[in-house]
Amino acid sequence: MSHTFIIIDDRQEDITKTQVVAERFRNLSYLGSATNYDEGVNLVLEHQPHLVFIEIDPTDKKSNLSLALINELYRYLTVVPKIIVTTSKNDLAYEALKYEVIDYLIKPVNINDFRKAILKFDRAIKSDLPFMEVKNPIATFEVLDEAVVETLEEEVDTAVALTEDSTIEKEEIIETETATLHEVTVTTIPSDNSTIEANTVVVQKPQSLIICIKSYGDYRYLDSNEILYFEADNNSTDIHLNNGEMITAFKTLKHFETVLPEAQFLRIHNSYIINVDQVSRIHTGNTVCYIKNSTTKLPFSKSYKDNVDLIINRIAGGNYLEI
Repeated sequence: MSHTFIIIDDRQEDITKTQVVAERFRNLSYLGSATNYDEGVNLVLEHQPHLVFIEIDPTDKKSNLSLALINELYRYLTVVPKIIVTTSKNDLAYEALKYEVIDYLIKPVNINDFRKAILKFDRAIKSDLPFMEVKNPIATFEVLDEAVVETLEEEVDTAVALTEDSTIEKEEIIETETATLHEVTVTTIPSDNSTIEANTVVVQKPQSLIICIKSYGDYRYLDSNEILYFEADNNSTDIHLNNGEMITAFKTLKHFETVLPEAQFLRIHNSYIINVDQVSRIHTGNTVCYIKNSTTKLPFSKSYKDNVDLIINRIAGGNYLEI
C-alpha cells in the first residue's frame, strides 16, 4: 500500500530535495508542501497524510515553523501523522524527542539516514493502521532503479526554479464513509486539459485508543478519552474516569508510564499520570494541576516539572489566547 506524505519547510529548494529523496521509495506518495506554520497546519488537516517532514528551525523566522506545529495537530486529529524532522542543526534534537518524532535528520539529507528513518516509520505505523495491509519493509520501500534515481536528481535544479505562478494541479476529494474505513476518490485535473485520472485509495478512519484491563477472563474496555488520571496504589493502579467511576488495574504506575502514549498521558508525580486533554488549570506556585469539570487537583513534583512544562507548551501551541 502507498503511504502519503507532505513536506513543511520554509525553503522551496529544501522541499524539492527532500521530495526527490523520498521519491526513491515507491510506496511513498507525495501530496504537497507548505512553507509556513498556517499553511502547514491546514495542509495536514486537509489531507491527513501518514507522514510529515518538517523544518523546525527555519531560515525565515516569519514562517513560524517550530515544534509547536505538532501540538496544533493534536488539537484536531485523533491520529496524528508520524513526524520526521529535517533541519540543518542538531540543537533541537533532544526537544524534538519529547514530541515523539520518528527521526531527526540533518540537512542535506543522507539517503542512508533517510532509509533508516523510513523503516522506523514503517514499524511505527503498523500499530496505528491495524486494518491496512502493510508488507515487509524491505518489499514495501523498494528503491527505484539507479537510472530513475539519476533522472530525478537531475530534475532538482529545474524544479527549484519553479515560482509561485506555476500552475498547480487541482484535486477534488469525495469521501464515502464505511464501517471503520473511508474510500476516497481522488480526481486530478491537469492544467493542460489532458485525460482526467481518478484513483481510489482506502484510509483508516481515526479511532481513539482503547485500553483493555484484563483480569481472570474479565475484559474491561476503556476509551482513553474518558480517562482523567491514573493513581498509584502500591502495586496496583486506580484509573479515574470522567463519569466518576474508578477502575483498579493490577499493574504498577511505572508499567502504565512505559506503555501509554506520551501524546495524551504524562506523569506529573510519583503517584499520578494525567490525561493532558483533561487539564483545566496549572498553578506552578502551588504545584498543582486541576482536572476539567471537577474540583479535583493533583500535585506535581519537581522531578516531573519538565512534563508539566510540556503540557503548558502544548496548550499554548494550539488555538490559544493569553490575557
